[in-house]
Amino acid sequence: MAHSDSTGRIDVHCHAVPPFFTEAAQAAGRGASISSGFPQWSPALARETMDRQHIAASLLSISQPGVHFGNDAAAVALARRCNDYLAKLVADDPTHFGAFAAVPLPDVPAALDEIRHALDTLKLDGVGLLASYGTQFLGDAIFDPVLELLDSYEATVFVHPNYHPSSRSLGMDLPAFLVEFPIDTTRAVANLIFSGALERYPRIKFILAHQGGTAPYLAHRLSVAPLIDKRFAALTPEAILGQFRRFYYESAQGADPAPLAALSQLADPSHLLFGSDWPYCPPAVTAAGDAAVGGVGSEIQARWRANALALFPRFG
Repeated sequence: MAHSDSTGRIDVHCHAVPPFFTEAAQAAGRGASISSGFPQWSPALARETMDRQHIAASLLSISQPGVHFGNDAAAVALARRCNDYLAKLVADDPTHFGAFAAVPLPDVPAALDEIRHALDTLKLDGVGLLASYGTQFLGDAIFDPVLELLDSYEATVFVHPNYHPSSRSLGMDLPAFLVEFPIDTTRAVANLIFSGALERYPRIKFILAHQGGTAPYLAHRLSVAPLIDKRFAALTPEAILGQFRRFYYESAQGADPAPLAALSQLADPSHLLFGSDWPYCPPAVTAAGDAAVGGVGSEIQARWRANALALFPRFG
């Protein structure tokens, strides 16, 4: 083994790509966010990659495009199949795998049923949500029943970007993951703050993919909104910046001194986590991040592990 499970890091952004999921997405005309298509994945390959990268445990999730491709009944069935599959992976190897449940949003009633099944029956570690569904972002009132239920569970929620219809219409010949994904997350962050959702549902622990997109860099700009626009008069700059400390931020594609410096000024230090975004992101990207932060044995890596254990103590 390349690491000790008592010292290896905990990856909160790692995707499962079971064949039945890729087949369903491709049959619906949906593809992966990378030009090479859905990446090769298996539980055995995941474990092999984890060992090489000093990762003791991975929290698995289903990536964009999620499980809803336009048909509610098909989305319900696919979400259930994904979650039952993830639960078996965890049951077979609970030391090394955890999972965030897939939900069939934007079908809200079905999502509520699946969250209850995933958390009560399957005992998964949390729930995975996309930052947007259709044209609407987390924080929109239509999703309030989902957030209310998650709040009642004090759930940990992993927020991954989606490919918003507005982004598709821009005509930029760039892959979505470069710019549009972090923007999707940023819009969800702004909507969660200014809609009041973070205040209404204070017990949800939101983990933002890719260090929150561009939100940390724009935090000051958002904080001065009450000084500029009377719609935000009930807020203060301090209150808005305080909301940013509610979020957790994982490091995938952002483990570099510049973005980490911004987060160090903004985030709660106990809310910083490690993420690889494997297998959509190749190990070389994680290795580059490791080099940038001083290696897998660095102080920041140890802090990321301790922070993850506070959320997921069973991996300790």
